[in-house]
Amino acid sequence: MELREFFTEDAIQLELKGESKDDILKELIGLLGLDEKNQATLFKMLKRRENLGSTGIGRQIAIPHCRSLVVNRLRVAFGRKRAGVDFKAIDEKPVRFFFLIVAPPLEVSNQYLPVLGKIAQFSKEPDIPDRLMEITEPAQFLALLQEKGV
Repeated sequence: MELREFFTEDAIQLELKGESKDDILKELIGLLGLDEKNQATLFKMLKRRENLGSTGIGRQIAIPHCRSLVVNRLRVAFGRKRAGVDFKAIDEKPVRFFFLIVAPPLEVSNQYLPVLGKIAQFSKEPDIPDRLMEITEPAQFLALLQEKGV
């Protein structure tokens, strides 16, 4: 299993417009192509998860994630906000790179935690923040995942 398999170009946004944590979460959810009701449900669930503790893991990266009935399979999205936003990250620095993960409560393939782990592993690579900042199109993001082999 490689991370590259889970991302599609239409779920990658390199110019997020949001100015707050809530705005960013809503934009990321929008990349999944859900209807309004399901988007609202998912937003509430992600907010609940963030209230337990920020998913900002440091190094300008956040991995908002949850399980929800609004999806019938594991879904992921990536977003970048060049200026960064206050996401209450563990290192208290603004977050620029966002990896959204949503999976159904019962998932036969059980990929939720492995995907979360692979994104965390990818995020720890020393050159990742700089490389993510240089990307100009979704295909380059996919190529970076492929290159890192996570």
